[in-house]
Amino acid sequence: MSSPTFHRAHALACILAAALLVPAPRAEAALSCSTVYNTLMPCLAYVQSGGAVPRACCAGIRIIVSRAHATADRRAVCTCLKDVAAGAAGGPYISRAAGLPGRCGVPVPFKISPNVNCNSIN
Repeated sequence: MSSPTFHRAHALACILAAALLVPAPRAEAALSCSTVYNTLMPCLAYVQSGGAVPRACCAGIRIIVSRAHATADRRAVCTCLKDVAAGAAGGPYISRAAGLPGRCGVPVPFKISPNVNCNSIN
């Protein structure tokens, strides 16, 4: 019998895969959720299992932060990550994901959380 942790990890992977197939409409933002998810895909194994953070994950975080020039971009990235965080409910996944910017040494202008108010980001 598989554990609840396995089911959560599997659910997170399914949510992320589904999000890649259905980009959110963002007329005002240059960054789509599919761009965010594709760029951060190297982070998925770490979020699911822990261990060492892949260099490609940190590179992806740097890319997303560097492309989020406008407020609309930062809010779009926040909303994409908030949606994934909400789907991951519970387990160590949220804390691992939230800790990635710090582990990679990349400042992110919002907390990765299902409770973040993305409209407050400037």
